[in-house]
Amino acid sequence: MIKMKRILPLIPLAVAGLAFFFSSCEKLDLKVAVPSCVEKKIRRIERGKVPDPPVEVWQWEVDGQTYFYFIANCCDQFNLLYDGQCNFVCAFDGGFSGVGDGNCPIFEGEIMRTLVWEDDGH
Repeated sequence: MIKMKRILPLIPLAVAGLAFFFSSCEKLDLKVAVPSCVEKKIRRIERGKVPDPPVEVWQWEVDGQTYFYFIANCCDQFNLLYDGQCNFVCAFDGGFSGVGDGNCPIFEGEIMRTLVWEDDGH
């Protein structure tokens, strides 16, 4: 009986862990293939509160590089730009001033934009 008392409290944790595991394995509906680190960022957004307006993730191809642009769900928030390995590059725009953090690279070429994902109100 003593062993059973120790095991019983762990059962709800195991069930919750399995539920999280299987829900996180659910395939994301993405328009293009992205690195796993971008998928993880999108999954974090999906686990949060439903944003209004929806959050969007865009893939940018410019100057031979791939970037991922995360549009915030509301006003006065930065829209964040990450490189292809999910390293933070800059706040491209947004914030109180609307012009980002001023730390973005100056792109020479035209930015080719592809919508990767938009929150559908999970």
